[in-house]
Amino acid sequence: MEAVLLIGIPASGKSSFYAARFAHSHVRVNRDMLRTPHREQELFTTLLRIGQPLVVDNTNVSVEQRQRFVAPARAAGFRVEGYYLASKLADCLPRNAAREGAARIPDVGVVDAASRLERPQLAEGFDRLYYVCMTEQGFTVEEWDDAVR
Repeated sequence: MEAVLLIGIPASGKSSFYAARFAHSHVRVNRDMLRTPHREQELFTTLLRIGQPLVVDNTNVSVEQRQRFVAPARAAGFRVEGYYLASKLADCLPRNAAREGAARIPDVGVVDAASRLERPQLAEGFDRLYYVCMTEQGFTVEEWDDAVR
């Protein structure tokens, strides 16, 4: 049983990474789709209860936000992995600007998330962490090292 948290500011590639790597095997928990924290929590809790692999596809920019998912997943016996997507504001703002409709958020939201971004650490309870970079060819995934980056 595996719980995955995607970590990164808006337009860093989290949903695209989910689609490329996990859509065939993990249920996506995403507040953009579920619309309320209550629905998000209900789905997350149900997936833990039934032992379904899952991906939390939110920004998860703070330790506090991540603990809402890490602690319960570990308590339910899940292996918890985090994928930190390279979150350069200069790259994310143009990608966000290219979005249409509800997918595009105000630039101030992207800037705010970047200002609150706390780099994850294994000590938060992750079994494994990875560093993800978006490239023109797709994504590269590297093993995490708390001392690097």
